[in-house]
Amino acid sequence: MIEVVFLGTSASAPSIHRGLSAQVVLHREYRFLVDCGEGTQRQILRSGLGFKRLNRILLTHGHLDHILGLGGLVSTFARWEAMERLEIYGGRWALQRVYDLIYGVVLRGARPAIEIDFIEVEPGVVLEDSEFEVVAFPVSHRGPSLGYLFREKSRRSFLNERAEALGVPAGPERSRLVAGESVTLADDRVIVPDQVLGPPEPRAWLAHVGDCGETKDLVEAIHGVDLLVIEATYLERDVDLAEQFGHLTAARAAQLARDAGVNHLVLTHISRRYRESDILEEAQAIMPNTAVARDLDRFRVLRRDVERTTE
Repeated sequence: MIEVVFLGTSASAPSIHRGLSAQVVLHREYRFLVDCGEGTQRQILRSGLGFKRLNRILLTHGHLDHILGLGGLVSTFARWEAMERLEIYGGRWALQRVYDLIYGVVLRGARPAIEIDFIEVEPGVVLEDSEFEVVAFPVSHRGPSLGYLFREKSRRSFLNERAEALGVPAGPERSRLVAGESVTLADDRVIVPDQVLGPPEPRAWLAHVGDCGETKDLVEAIHGVDLLVIEATYLERDVDLAEQFGHLTAARAAQLARDAGVNHLVLTHISRRYRESDILEEAQAIMPNTAVARDLDRFRVLRRDVERTTE
């Protein structure tokens, strides 16, 4: 299961009901903060997540409404000694702006109380283990930006009855077959993994695109995901403004989701100029499985299904 918690869902400036962009993605022991707009640390407390193990921050880009909260968050981490090490991932431009914010404004030359690692991200695998990976891909939005794919790796179940019938002994031979290696038995027969493994099991996939001005290069990157999180700053009646400022309309976000075979679409980065119902109506006319995120909403991705809960 992969879970995303929306801490802030407003576009550009906060509103009465919406804070600035920030989400937490959770999978097993992993907790990723994706972007960190102004006021994020208060939303973390309101959500009940707390700061424990929130030591990996993924930046989509360096616009201020996505990074200004890092100043206060780093200050809190250092003061409370909530963790020893903080990893901040992002493109070069975003990391430079965050570095200037933390060391030029917050710390002003002082030595940080925690270790802060700035990790430049290129498209490709950012982090992985045997069951899970985070993959970055390029996004077009008024300068270099990144999207992130959170993906459980497919597994194939070991078919014990078939292994018994083939005479595969219990022990290292079976472990090697599960790992995808062929084994040679005592009678010189070669057993390949396909003989004892079932079909790949569906796993949970979540794509987070964030702010975006152009979708044509994203279809392949997000193809077939269970849940797509992406902006919908404008409605189609204001498409000229969307193009001018490098953002999407609800209709264009929905068209992307449909073209990419996405199962569920969640829209965020919502402008105060529109009613939520109008955004939802425009998107659902193209992509029925669409929701508009609100602050503190939670979405759980459960292998081709998505559950929404609201605090």
